[in-house]
Amino acid sequence: MTHLKSIVSSSWADADPTGPRFLMLHGYGASEHDLAGLSTLLPRDIPWASLRAPLETEWGGAAWFPLTDRTASFDFKEFDVAAATAAAEAIWAWVDDYAPASAPLIPIGFSQGGFMSVELLRSRPDRISAIVFLSGLLDRGPRAQDEALHGTTPVFWGRGEADPVIPHSMVEHAAEWLGAHTSLTSKSYPGLAHGIHERELADVNAFLASEVLAGDAS
Repeated sequence: MTHLKSIVSSSWADADPTGPRFLMLHGYGASEHDLAGLSTLLPRDIPWASLRAPLETEWGGAAWFPLTDRTASFDFKEFDVAAATAAAEAIWAWVDDYAPASAPLIPIGFSQGGFMSVELLRSRPDRISAIVFLSGLLDRGPRAQDEALHGTTPVFWGRGEADPVIPHSMVEHAAEWLGAHTSLTSKSYPGLAHGIHERELADVNAFLASEVLAGDAS
């Protein structure tokens, strides 16, 4: 199994083993360095790790799984589910090696990393306490653990209304699936394309404070 590269915060090793931890999962063609920059805009007392996807792309970045049917609008007809499953297993192998078993995890995924954040929930729902799902997309196929999801896991879904990458059909599917399987907070941003901006991160922080960290002593 591929051993993922990562960047971790200075507090990772010595943090409370029962406290929450962020897992940052980048988008297609990016790297572990991209979302690490968000760490200064999130609650600073929570340790974080930013992971690098296992597949190299043609221009030097990384991917969690190949784009099997890429068009100008990224209107996917299908996903490489086997590759996505292998990537999720690689993330869990990293978690099992480097994160305490008692630590609740909060994946923060952008685009293809958003896909992976939900794959983690769908594979080991007991380990995921919340998800930050930014400009993401989902597979339409079922997963074995879907029946174990009872709509209680808090999810923040942020997306740009001017996003040219995620087609409307995928937005509709994400709204339907997340609405049925999670406790969803959804925000859309006029004028925002396929990216993240400060107003969105302010909403992420408000979500974390009210839905995830309100009862945490930190």
